[in-house]
Amino acid sequence: MVVIVALAGACLLGGAWLFSWGVRRTERVARPGKVRVSWKSPVLLVMGLTVVGVVIALVTGWAVVAVLLPALGVGLPYLVGKTKGSTDIAKLEAMEEWTRSLAGILVAGAGVEQAIVSTLPSAPKPIADEVSRLVARLRARWPATDALRAFADDLNDPTGDIVAANLLLGVTRRGQGLASILEGLSESVALDIRARRAVEADQAKPRATARWVTVITLVVLVLLWFSGTYVEAYKTPMGQVVLLGLLMAYSAVLVWMKRMATGQPLPRFLGKP
Repeated sequence: MVVIVALAGACLLGGAWLFSWGVRRTERVARPGKVRVSWKSPVLLVMGLTVVGVVIALVTGWAVVAVLLPALGVGLPYLVGKTKGSTDIAKLEAMEEWTRSLAGILVAGAGVEQAIVSTLPSAPKPIADEVSRLVARLRARWPATDALRAFADDLNDPTGDIVAANLLLGVTRRGQGLASILEGLSESVALDIRARRAVEADQAKPRATARWVTVITLVVLVLLWFSGTYVEAYKTPMGQVVLLGLLMAYSAVLVWMKRMATGQPLPRFLGKP
C-alpha cells in the first residue's frame, strides 16, 4: 500500500512538473530572448525527495510522507519565495543606465547605429546579452528598424518598447533632439523604478508573513509528529487522507496569497500582436 501511494504521488508530481516545463519551453520558443530552462535539477530533486519519502514511509508507516516530502521540496520555495519583481527592477535600472549612456554619446554628434555599437563595452549586465545581440544584428547589416524591433522583443518589457520606439523614430527621421528625448526618457524610467520599488516593498510584507507562518507550522507539525499520541489518529488510512486534504487546503491558500501579491504585467505595444 505504501509503495503504491508513493509511486502514485511520484507520477503525479512528475506529470505536473513535465506539464509546467512544457509550458515554459513553449514560452521560450515564442520569445527568443528568454533564458534556457534547465530541467535536470528539478527532476533530480523530485527523485531524491521521493526516494527519501518512500524510505521514511516504509520505516514509520506514514504513507503520506512519500507524497508530501517531494511536494514540499518543489512547491514550497515557489509559494513562499521571492517573485521576479526584483529582477524586473534590476532590468529597468540597466535600461535607464544604458539610455543615459546612449544619450551622452549622441550629444557628441554620433549617429544612432554608431552610438549603439559604442555602448556595447559598457552595457549593464542585466541587458548585456540583449545589447550584444542588437549590435551583432547591426554589424550583420540588418535594417536598423528590424534590429530595434528584435531588440524590443529580446527585452520583452513595456519600458523596453518605449526605448526602442524612440530609437526607431531616431533612425527613421534622422532629426535633432534624440539625445534630449532619451535623457527625459531615462528620468521617466527612474521615476518608474522608484514606484516599482515601493510596490515591491508592499508586496513583500504578506510574503514574509506567510513565510514565517509556514515555517512555524512545519516546526509544530514535526514536533507533534514526534509526540506520538496527538497525531495517532492521523496514522490511520482515513487520517492520512484528512491530513493530506488539510495540507492541500493550506497550499491553496498560499497560492491564492501569491497571486494576490503579484501584480499583472503591463502590456507591450511593439512586436507581433
